[in-house]
Amino acid sequence: MALPPRCRDDTGAVTVEAAISLGALVAVLTVVLAGLAAVTDQLRCTDAAREAVRLAARGDPEAARRAVASIAPADASLELVPDADGLTAVVRSTPVSGLLPGMRIEGTAFAVTEPGVDSASAMPAGPSP
Repeated sequence: MALPPRCRDDTGAVTVEAAISLGALVAVLTVVLAGLAAVTDQLRCTDAAREAVRLAARGDPEAARRAVASIAPADASLELVPDADGLTAVVRSTPVSGLLPGMRIEGTAFAVTEPGVDSASAMPAGPSP
C-alpha cells in the first residue's frame, strides 16, 4: 500500500515567505528609524544643555529654561547643578516618545559662572520644562 505524499503542492509557499519577510523588514526599519531619532534627540539635548548652562552662568536662569523648551525634545527636563566654581546643566529626555523603552537620553554641559553671579542663585525657580 502506497502512502500519499505529504506535500502535494507548494502553491502559496512563496506568498507566505514574502509576508514573513516583509514583516521582518518593517520591524528592522522601525528600529533603525527609532535609533536615528534617538541620535537626533541626543544631539538636541546636548545643544540645549550647552545653551542653558551658558545662559544660567551669566545669571539668566529663566532664559535657560526657555532655551531648553525651544531646543530640546518636547518632554525634556532641565537640572542645573551648582559646582564650586560653575554650573553643570543636565537635560534628560526619553527617545522618540517612548518608542525605545528603557532608554534615557541625557546631555550635559559645564560652564564657569560669570564674576558676580552666585552659582546657587543661578538655579531656576519652579519646575523644569
